[in-house]
Amino acid sequence: MRRTLFELRYLFGRAPWDTGISPPELLAFLGSNPAGRALDLGCGTGTNVVTLARRGWDVTGIDFSTRAISAARARARASSVSADLRCGDVSDLAMIEGPFDLILDIGCFHRLGSAAQARYAGNMDRLLGRRGVFLLYAFVADPTAPSGFLSVDQTAARFAPQLAVQGVELGKDRRYAAAWFTFGRPA
Repeated sequence: MRRTLFELRYLFGRAPWDTGISPPELLAFLGSNPAGRALDLGCGTGTNVVTLARRGWDVTGIDFSTRAISAARARARASSVSADLRCGDVSDLAMIEGPFDLILDIGCFHRLGSAAQARYAGNMDRLLGRRGVFLLYAFVADPTAPSGFLSVDQTAARFAPQLAVQGVELGKDRRYAAAWFTFGRPA
């Protein structure tokens, strides 16, 4: 049912989460890190895939919306960049080969159910390179948030012990509390 709702949002207009602008947190990371291999989970229409590819990254993007992936492919062609764009489930990444220097998720993880979050997190150890960075933007629990969002600590615990939080920036997105997490391998 959720997939149908996403397909309809892409069919009948711009999805509110798809701003067409790469966030400053990603741009700051790109400005201070050399290009490598990147995986964009829940890539939508490919805004960040194109940003990464333009900066020399070898990018794979995955989204479960066929309409979003079609739009991402068109965006990549129009931008004259190459990217591996796949329609698939971010909680089942058996078809994706690591390691990646950067794994990016802007707003996908927090919409998964508990079992899918566990499967998703289980992929990180295999996919993230030894010195890789996982950037995650997610809504987090607070008194005004709908039930189902994890707290900052619960989100961090989902990826432990394979990944450790290296930084958290709290903020607000539209109506909900949100956070940018930077994960890496434990020291």
